[in-house]
Amino acid sequence: MQMPTPDPAILARKPAIVARLRAALGAEGVIDDPVETRAYECDALSAYRTPPLAVVLPRSTAEVAAALRICAEEKVPVVPRGAGTSLAGGAMPSADAVVLGVMRMRRVLEVSAQDRVVRVEAGITNLGVSNAVEPEGFFYAPDPSSQLACLIAGNIAMNSGGAHCLKYGVTTNNLLGVTLVTMTGEIVELGGPFCDAGGLDLLGVVCGSEGQLGVVTEAWLRILPRPRGARPVLIGFDSAEAAGACVADIIRAGVLPVAIEYMDRPCIRATEAFAGAGYPDCEALLIVEVEGGPEEIAEELALVSGIARRHGPVELRESRSEDESRRIWLGRKSAFGAMGQINDYMCLDGTIPVSALPKVLSEIARMSAEAGLEVANVFHAGDGNMHPLILYDANAPGDLARAEALGADILRLCVEVGGCLTGEHGVGVEKRDLMAAQFVPADLEAQMRVKDVFDPGWLLNPAKVFPLSASAGRRA
Repeated sequence: MQMPTPDPAILARKPAIVARLRAALGAEGVIDDPVETRAYECDALSAYRTPPLAVVLPRSTAEVAAALRICAEEKVPVVPRGAGTSLAGGAMPSADAVVLGVMRMRRVLEVSAQDRVVRVEAGITNLGVSNAVEPEGFFYAPDPSSQLACLIAGNIAMNSGGAHCLKYGVTTNNLLGVTLVTMTGEIVELGGPFCDAGGLDLLGVVCGSEGQLGVVTEAWLRILPRPRGARPVLIGFDSAEAAGACVADIIRAGVLPVAIEYMDRPCIRATEAFAGAGYPDCEALLIVEVEGGPEEIAEELALVSGIARRHGPVELRESRSEDESRRIWLGRKSAFGAMGQINDYMCLDGTIPVSALPKVLSEIARMSAEAGLEVANVFHAGDGNMHPLILYDANAPGDLARAEALGADILRLCVEVGGCLTGEHGVGVEKRDLMAAQFVPADLEAQMRVKDVFDPGWLLNPAKVFPLSASAGRRA
């Protein structure tokens, strides 16, 4: 993956730059030892690695502003970082960049059950937000698979979703306001603890901007009352096409489950060996969960089961207890770790219309066979957010390149059927050069002009999102 050549002038000034940062943040707030900076050389897209010039770990918005101000004056690129769980290389640094991590900023600042909002520092984990408001009977809806580790800062940067986004939406549907620090150190408040802010929708621009516009240090989040109850149903099919058609029919019928998750045979077998959830050995598996009161749950499960039976399931198992519900979800929650036990893999993130699921699954199988690389599928089927896992051998020469080529073809397919390149992982470096498959030059230019306004020197998270050929010459 091509990255710009590091600026030798910045590398030469490293001692002076680090000294200025230490003076502002203290000795414990700056890491520049080459051994220690290796911990920040990549995110979860670990195929590419570059240790940064230095790492800063501020403890407050004021310290973030001070660090950015210094880097702007020194013309040093800055790579914002949450927990490093990004799967698209969104937090991958360059050798002349400073990584700015917000993981030390994890306080809960304010909870209002009456107004159904919480204000937190952006370094708190996704699950930490729900844990903080659980005593009040509330929860935070977006639930990425990495919610135990991923930070709200990264969720906002990538507009993350999760298994329950079908009903509750993704981050942008649950984000009310942010404190944003620009590259020049200016602190800006966008939105707040209310439904809609006046003027331009700058909050909508920031959410999903992948660290291109500023560093989010605090957030106002919408919290929701915990549902009275929830029950999943596990449905097995003897073909991917039947499972895809079942999903499309559930959505077409107007049923709104809280989640519809999909797994195929390679993933089912891996998770069974890893977690022993008791899944059937079939070609495709759906987990459909509904929630509400007992009568509402029973009615919706009956509708879902009735639709499923029209597609000839090989197994249909409705949960009857908390333990059974936990076991049904166990395999799905373990899927990515289970696949990592058996192979290196590349996790994609294309989004498609739900009606196109049968066609796309069939095409992915054909493309997989032609490329000679196995593809396992596990994804949020209800909103068409696909996560094909391309299995390859990182130690076999040429295997990574073949996996990348197959991945690019699958993502182009997503766009061709009316979808897009990413649902929640972001563009980062992984999909940067595919942006032209979705956007014409005028579209890309309009997006880059927004960055020009927020970050005229193009120092924030360089070489991400926009094709290098399109953004050439913009960095100061």
